Amino acid sequence: MAKFGKKIMIIGSGGSGKSTLAIKLGEILALPVIHLDKEFWKNDWIKVLKAEWYEKQKKLVSAQEWIVDGNYTGSLEVRLKAADTVIFLDFGRFTCMRSIIKRRFSKNQAEINTGNPVKLNRSFVKWVWQFNSKTRPNIIEKLLEYKDIKIVILKNRKDMKKFIEELL
Repeated sequence: MAKFGKKIMIIGSGGSGKSTLAIKLGEILALPVIHLDKEFWKNDWIKVLKAEWYEKQKKLVSAQEWIVDGNYTGSLEVRLKAADTVIFLDFGRFTCMRSIIKRRFSKNQAEINTGNPVKLNRSFVKWVWQFNSKTRPNIIEKLLEYKDIKIVILKNRKDMKKFIEELL
């Protein structure tokens, strides 16, 4: 684990592979994995209240070690203040769009959301499509504020595969 610490954030567009990478890293590094989607969404896609969400994240990241996957840019700072490493899956929109469509129609869906089926609605598709132009600049700006955090940027699936192989 010399390359980075024990408090790892994984961020990126929907469909970039955040959860898949988190699970693989959790196995390789023997760290607990926290999926923010599972923590944020209650059954039937009911959101956790904003104040409760901030407190829940503060508690989650107060642990000694973790891998957290998910964006939730409105509360990104809560996790950045606690993290020692950020892995940003900075993938192109077509890769992410292909993944969310494939995931939606896969018969072997790895559900992360408790009681919530994978949704492919207009607002989610729009968010993924616009991620690089609307959300990405804010993430980059925020990451530049945290000089003490190791930042790993992976640009595509090939980079992600190579990153994982280097850890083995």
